[in-house]
Amino acid sequence: MTRLLIATTVVAALRAFFVPMAHHFRAMGWQVDGMAQGASGCPQCNAAFDHVWEIDWSRNPLAAQNLVAVPQQLRKVVTKQAYDLVHVSTPVAAFVARYALNGLRQQGKLKIIYTAQGFHFYQGGSPWKNAAFLTLEKLAGRWTDYLVVVNHEDEEAAKHYSLVPPPQVRYIPGTGLNLERFHPDAVPESEVVRVRQALGLSAETPLFLSVAELIPRKRPCDILQAFAALQPSTAHLAFAGAGVLLEEMQQFAIHLGVQDRVHFLGLRSDIPTLMRSAIATILASEQEGLPNCVMESLCLGVPVIGSQIRGTQDLLDGGYGFLFPVGSVAKLTEAMTLALEQPEATQLIGKRSWNRMAPYGLHPVLKQYEALYTEALNSVRANEILLPV
Repeated sequence: MTRLLIATTVVAALRAFFVPMAHHFRAMGWQVDGMAQGASGCPQCNAAFDHVWEIDWSRNPLAAQNLVAVPQQLRKVVTKQAYDLVHVSTPVAAFVARYALNGLRQQGKLKIIYTAQGFHFYQGGSPWKNAAFLTLEKLAGRWTDYLVVVNHEDEEAAKHYSLVPPPQVRYIPGTGLNLERFHPDAVPESEVVRVRQALGLSAETPLFLSVAELIPRKRPCDILQAFAALQPSTAHLAFAGAGVLLEEMQQFAIHLGVQDRVHFLGLRSDIPTLMRSAIATILASEQEGLPNCVMESLCLGVPVIGSQIRGTQDLLDGGYGFLFPVGSVAKLTEAMTLALEQPEATQLIGKRSWNRMAPYGLHPVLKQYEALYTEALNSVRANEILLPV
């Protein structure tokens, strides 16, 4: 039996990215275990994986526990379970696990696959932070068998900086999107009407939607400021998400005089319905890997206004959405104005985006991971044959 361990720093990433993958490979007869901080308390993870392992790593990669106690814990689990493949993702888990397991890897006992959901160095980032994170990636690349990237900027960077040998860099567009859940036909019109009524919107009232954490990296204040600059306008704006900027955003809306047309919805489970209720979704982030909210919106046929960054640009280039420079409130306002003034053209952009998303669906992505895992397993078994008895 093939044994696979998937490790992320926190359970939210394990649940968001890898639950469908666990179901898929378990159905093939594999043992698939998960590891993350908080994993044991996640019902979806307990149902998807054969076993979930709790691990007490800190989100600070250089914390003492990450360099001493956690590596020992990791090696003990991996040695006892005799995993053939260890698939890591998210920065801390990826760095610490590769460091901890490199000895076993060098003995030919397993292969380590790292999926970078977006490097922490990127075009437009702080030079000193870029230098620091690039140095860490170069170091950890020595402990990596295959590096998976989810956008083309990271693919080019991985090869340019030789993080791993170029043949070991693989571009796979995400971990697979549920195209059935995010299909326009999957959202009843009655649910759209219900959501809009709950927000106090008439059938004619335009709604913009942002689905993102309210944190500085997502730049939600840019969205709020651009919305306030729409003059005159009866449009509304909704934020689906929580975060440290919530109270500041609420006060900012009052300061801008738009509090009656701005809705802070918190965490929601009805994202497809909310998206279908909007004329466009907006993502103003300064950094992403491959943003799920953009993919989901495109799948639903809802146009996207996105900042011109890696991942988002991959998805919207070619006329599949509206791009604006990071931090340019004026250009964001222009894009929102265009969506309001040219609704038919905007809707047409949304309608043609469904076919664009086919390669990002769960089935084609899992097929690419099947091929990668098979290649890695063949390499492990070749090593076993070559090792002296």
